[in-house]
Amino acid sequence: MRFLGATLAGDRKAGVPDLRSAGLKLALAAGIALGLGGCLGYDGTVVHGYQIDPKVVDQVKVGSSAEQILVLMGTPTTTSTVGGDAWYYITQVTDRGLQFMQPKVIDQRIFAVYFNKNKKVERVANYGMDDGKVIDFVSRTTPTAGAESTFLKGMFLNLLKFS
Repeated sequence: MRFLGATLAGDRKAGVPDLRSAGLKLALAAGIALGLGGCLGYDGTVVHGYQIDPKVVDQVKVGSSAEQILVLMGTPTTTSTVGGDAWYYITQVTDRGLQFMQPKVIDQRIFAVYFNKNKKVERVANYGMDDGKVIDFVSRTTPTAGAESTFLKGMFLNLLKFS
């Protein structure tokens, strides 16, 4: 007996495969293969920022002009905010164990070129992770001195001053 395309257990013939079950298995296998296919070739290590070339770094000499450094190394990642007498080329290497895990910084290099008032290279520094202090740039809170005050508390205190 058939009802809307479904077969009852007694109506199924021996040795005939159920096509819906085979199609479902095939679709499931294809979905898993496509999902895992995005992970192939992913090694988890990503280099961000300036790609430091040791040959170029060796060519940066004390006494070179800012224009020579600009031609040699390109535009710096950032410059000093006061006076502009230092250029920083920043590289960061991150690694994540699996595709969707939070990345961890495994190496960070800052190549700094310091200039004198005549825009000549005064000194060069190559900083690593051991030279710095880890800080949270995106904390979304500003620390304040003293106790935290709320809006309502401020309103009540100001009302008491008037009486």
